[in-house]
Amino acid sequence: MLDRTQPEQGLTSEDAAQLLEQDLAADDTVLAQEKGWRPLDWLRRAGQFFFALSFSSLTRRIVSLNLAGLVALVASILYLSQFRAGLIEARTQSLLVYAEIISEAIATSATAEGNTTTFDPDRLLDLKLGESVGTPDESADFPINPERVAPVLRRLIAPTKTRARIFDRDGGLILDSRNLFARGDVLRFELPPPSEKPSLFEKTKTAIKTWLNRGDLPIYRELGPEGGRGYPEVAQSLEGMKSSMVRVTERGAVVVSVAVPVQHFRAVRGALMLTTQGDDIDQLVTSERLAILKIGGVASAVMIVLSLLLASTIAGPVRRLADGAERVRRRIQTRVEIPDFTGRRDEIGHLSGALRDMTNALYSRIEAIEMFAADVAHELKNPLTSLRSAVETLPLARNENSRARLLAVIEHDVKRLDRLISDISDASRLDAELQRQDMAPVDLRRLLTTLVGVANETRLGHDVAVEARFEGRGPTDTFSVPGHDSRLGQVISNLLSNAQSFSKPGDKVRIVCRRTRGEIEIVVDDDGPGIGADALERIFERFYTDRPHQGFGQNSGLGLSISKQIIEAHGGRIWAENRLGPVDEDGQLTVAGARFVVRLPAL
Repeated sequence: MLDRTQPEQGLTSEDAAQLLEQDLAADDTVLAQEKGWRPLDWLRRAGQFFFALSFSSLTRRIVSLNLAGLVALVASILYLSQFRAGLIEARTQSLLVYAEIISEAIATSATAEGNTTTFDPDRLLDLKLGESVGTPDESADFPINPERVAPVLRRLIAPTKTRARIFDRDGGLILDSRNLFARGDVLRFELPPPSEKPSLFEKTKTAIKTWLNRGDLPIYRELGPEGGRGYPEVAQSLEGMKSSMVRVTERGAVVVSVAVPVQHFRAVRGALMLTTQGDDIDQLVTSERLAILKIGGVASAVMIVLSLLLASTIAGPVRRLADGAERVRRRIQTRVEIPDFTGRRDEIGHLSGALRDMTNALYSRIEAIEMFAADVAHELKNPLTSLRSAVETLPLARNENSRARLLAVIEHDVKRLDRLISDISDASRLDAELQRQDMAPVDLRRLLTTLVGVANETRLGHDVAVEARFEGRGPTDTFSVPGHDSRLGQVISNLLSNAQSFSKPGDKVRIVCRRTRGEIEIVVDDDGPGIGADALERIFERFYTDRPHQGFGQNSGLGLSISKQIIEAHGGRIWAENRLGPVDEDGQLTVAGARFVVRLPAL
């Protein structure tokens, strides 16, 4: 046999270590060549894999139940095999002891009378192993007379289901217990039973029985009266050794046979062969198989109960989740709740939580779309109503002055509609664009520097400067965040434009970028009038605007709403607050300006 623990020819331990480390991690190849194979590292990786696998309770349930059935089957097979082997071994030993007693009794209880041998049957039955009746002449001949032996053999064999045969020194059959009459010492030979064609059921039963019992056992065949030496155990017993054999008949019955020499003062005079009946051992094995079948029936019932339990813990909740998802699709009710299994710490609980979160997100998106459509309709209706009134009134104008004012109103409403439609279009496709694009690291230092430069150059019609300050770990800190640089730039531009529009000429807008507990914080301060207390929460609502210093319709009210939508899509937060100034004459804190704070998760 090959030694599997030895390395393959031509493959050194260093090469094996290199191949193993390449499988585990491609980056560790050089380290593997230097340090060689590390069993502890391999065991640690294997342990992590099996720990991750066993972490799933559903995996544990499925594996445990399947292994339980397999273990029960293997245990039953092993138990039956051990029982059968032990039964055969015990039967063989008992037959050997029984054969030695009969052989010794025949050899030691006989008295020579000329060329014949006689026995005292009553004395023979009282003998124990190794005892004898008298000491006959050692040189006396010991022919076996079947007429003298038959009554003794019948009395010893009749209580058992064992077949006994006596062979002479040449292997010829002298006596067979199967051919004895119930009365008398006359020999008879039984005719073979009439052959009948077995039915299909009997053939199937015999085939299964033979397959179960055969294994590697030889087939038992009856030999002729002169073929005693054809049995290996008889041939060995005629040489002075006891022997045993286990065979199986063509009908699948196990047969145990033993043979011991019949000796007279160490001179072998013949051989005694004892053979079990065909159904002797099979009946015991069959009873054990029936017992195992009963146990199997109980185990099957337990397995069915466990399977139903497993189905109730897996299939039942999954079916309820599927029904809930189907109701959500049909939307039978206004808002359908997915069954809550989040209390389970397994895949079903995770699936339930994911479906509930997904459903809530869908309902929130649907409600947001409905609210957005209602707000759009409301906002578009006002300029359209004004535009319609101006168009209907224009033919009725009596002078050029009235006609010019109406045309100015029409132009204002058209510009307002164009601005609304542009902002609405931008807001409507924002989510789709954020979902389609993959996030990438964004350098906020470079982004803010660029936007501040553009704001200082354009001023957007305001004489308000913008300055930026960075509070990081050093001048090389990039303040990186995951996101979309164009959309984050849109947010900063909206905040800067908003701060400039509320500031007085000559004021300054300040931007501060700093790190705070794993986040990047951007603060935009202005020196304007601040934000009203009632507007701090509504300022991010769609189409809300509070600009008393500007004319009506100059702003769509979507800038801050879009900014909040972008920041939340990046996993961040945005809010507004007032900067407090010094105390006035009445002892009240004054408002020094507005402040917008943006926080984004840092890389």
